[in-house]
Amino acid sequence: MTKTDRFSGRPVAPDAAEVLQKFRASGGRPFHSYPVKQVRELYESGCAANGLSGDPLSSVTDYNVEEFRVRVYDPRNIGGPTPAVLFFHGGGWVMGSLSTHDGLCRRLASLTNLPVIAVDYRLAPEHPYPAAIDDSRSAIRWLFDAGNKHGLDVTEAVLVGDSAGGQLAAVLANENATATDPLPVVGQVLLYPMVDLTMSSPSYNRVADGFPLVADTIAWFAGHYLPEGVDRSAPDISPAMAQLPAGLPPTYVITVDNDPLVDEGANYAAALARAGTEVLYQHLPGYAHGLFTSAGRIPRGEQTVDQVAAFIRDRTI
Repeated sequence: MTKTDRFSGRPVAPDAAEVLQKFRASGGRPFHSYPVKQVRELYESGCAANGLSGDPLSSVTDYNVEEFRVRVYDPRNIGGPTPAVLFFHGGGWVMGSLSTHDGLCRRLASLTNLPVIAVDYRLAPEHPYPAAIDDSRSAIRWLFDAGNKHGLDVTEAVLVGDSAGGQLAAVLANENATATDPLPVVGQVLLYPMVDLTMSSPSYNRVADGFPLVADTIAWFAGHYLPEGVDRSAPDISPAMAQLPAGLPPTYVITVDNDPLVDEGANYAAALARAGTEVLYQHLPGYAHGLFTSAGRIPRGEQTVDQVAAFIRDRTI
């Protein structure tokens, strides 16, 4: 690893250096320095260039659900009752789509041999809070409704999300744990989750320049997603500020060091443990936010996807 990155003061892993150098050589402009339409296009092209290749699967089908879409990746050759993975993409509730995380979802389906259902929730600023979390709530109900046209007989689910998608997964898990008739959610995987929109963690001061996602990017995302005056500590905005319930499913939290979200992710893992949750926490020094959408170019990202799949398999046997 490099000893000290000139921007973050932290190491950069050798297998991540090329992607970071290309970003800086191209001007090093973070996401928030572009208009919304352009940043969405850049994010799409960046994920296509750096993401995992699309594993072939038995079935990949899109469905309309209310005002949003889902994509069902089914690697199985036969039907029958099955656990499933419900996936929420990142992108700060402003960018991201079924396309940006297609390779990741295909890989998870292939490695787990389980259906993966990706949620294409509505984006801000066209659809501000609470649109994304409302769509996510609808998606989990749709997944477990045996009368739906997807044809899956889902027995239990693991919730997975990266960044803003990690926030959506965490909120759903917390709400489900306190529901009168909870759904069989047997695990959650939070990949560098955005769980504290009060933005009070020290790592916001450390990661302020030199990376695609920096502290001002989070503020820009939040400004587009959250209406003025909304309480940013509300439990369906900042799950890290909530009183965590007992009975949460086993949780795998991953943080990366060159990331303004690293402290809140680590703190959330600790809060889950204090609430009695079984927690696997993994911190990856030398890596930056976006590792999983760059896993086609960064070997450690691909290796960590393998570990995520192993966690899912262990909870759904």
